[in-house]
Amino acid sequence: MADRSFLTWPFFEEKHRALAAELEAWCTENLPVNHDDVDAACRGLVTALGEAGFLQHSGGEALDVRSLCIIRETLARHDGLADFAFAMQGLGMGAVSLFGSPEQRAWLEKTRAGKAISAFALTEPASGSDVANISCAARREGDEYVLSGEKTWISNGGIADLYVVFARTGEGPGAKGLSAFLVPADSPGFEIVERLEVIAPHPLARLRFNDVRLPASAMIGEPGKGFRIAMSVLDVFRSTVGAAALGFARRALKETLARATSRELFGAPLAEIQMVQGHIADMALDIDASALLVYRAAWTKDSGAPRVSREAAMAKLHATDHAQTVIDKAVQIHGGDGVRKGSKVEELYREIRALRIYEGASDVQKIIIARQTLGG
Repeated sequence: MADRSFLTWPFFEEKHRALAAELEAWCTENLPVNHDDVDAACRGLVTALGEAGFLQHSGGEALDVRSLCIIRETLARHDGLADFAFAMQGLGMGAVSLFGSPEQRAWLEKTRAGKAISAFALTEPASGSDVANISCAARREGDEYVLSGEKTWISNGGIADLYVVFARTGEGPGAKGLSAFLVPADSPGFEIVERLEVIAPHPLARLRFNDVRLPASAMIGEPGKGFRIAMSVLDVFRSTVGAAALGFARRALKETLARATSRELFGAPLAEIQMVQGHIADMALDIDASALLVYRAAWTKDSGAPRVSREAAMAKLHATDHAQTVIDKAVQIHGGDGVRKGSKVEELYREIRALRIYEGASDVQKIIIARQTLGG
C-alpha cells in the first residue's frame, strides 16, 4: 500500500482523512478501467464518480482545495484516466462555481451528479500560456453575443456537454478585454474540427466557433473580467495538478519497492545494492517535498487567502518536475521491463509528461514565482 502517513499532517481535518479512506476503498474496487475506448472510458468514469458522490467535491458554493488534491492524488495513483475524468469536471465548471449566475449554476447539479461533462476552453493555436493574447472573439449584437474563433488542446473536447469559453469582447487591450461564456455543445455553429492524439490517450480536441450565437446571459461574471476569472480558476486548480503528479510518483515508488525487493542481481535483491538504495532515498525525498508544497498551497487557499499564485506555482512546478524524475528512476530500476508497453511504470512515464505543460508550463511557473518574489 502507498504511504498515507501524510494524512496525519496538520494541514488536514478529520473530514479529509475520512474522504481519503472512502475513496481508497472505492478505487480498490473499481479501478483501473479498460482504456481501449478512451471516450467511453471517460464517460463511464464520470458517471461512476458521480454516482459514488465524489464529484460533489468538483464544484459548488465553496471549493475545498485539500479535498480536491486528496481526490486527484488518490485517483492518479490508481488510474490516470480516472484522475483526468474527475479533474476536468472541476476545472471545466470552476468559473461557474466561483462566478456563475443562479441560472448557470443549475448546470452544477448535472456535472456533480456525473450526468453532464464539462470542459475549459482557454488555449488557442497561437495562445497557450499567454492568455492575454487570445484572439477568439465575441461581438455584441443586441441581446446576443456572436462567438467566432478556435480553441485547441481542449480536454474533454468532443465528449463534453458544455464548454466554458474565453473570448475577446474588447472592453480594453490585452487581458482587460476578455470575457467568459458558457457554451452548450449543441449550439449551432459549434464544431469539433480535430481530435488530438497524445502519448497518454485522453479525449482532446480542436474546436471552432462559426458565428455561434449566445444569449447575453451566457456570459459568466462581468464583461471584461475573463482574465481575472481564468486566473482565479487556475489559482484553485493548479495545486491539484501537483497532487495528480504526486499520485503518479507515489505509484512509481510503490512499483519500485516491489521490484527492488523481489528482483535479484548478482545473487542478492536489488534493494541491497547501495546505488538502488540511493535512488529510492531520492524518490522518497522528492515525494515528501512535493506533498508539503501541494498541501501547503491547498491549506493556504482553504484558510481564506484571496490568491495563492506563488504557493500554487511552487506546488505545481516542484511536484510535476520531480514526479518526472521519480518515474524515470522507477523505469531505470525496472530495466527492460520498465519500457515494455503495458507495464505500469511505462504507463506512468507517458502520463506524467503532459502535467509539466498544461495549466501553465514549468517555465511559466518559474516566471510567476519570480514575479511574486520580486514584488513581495
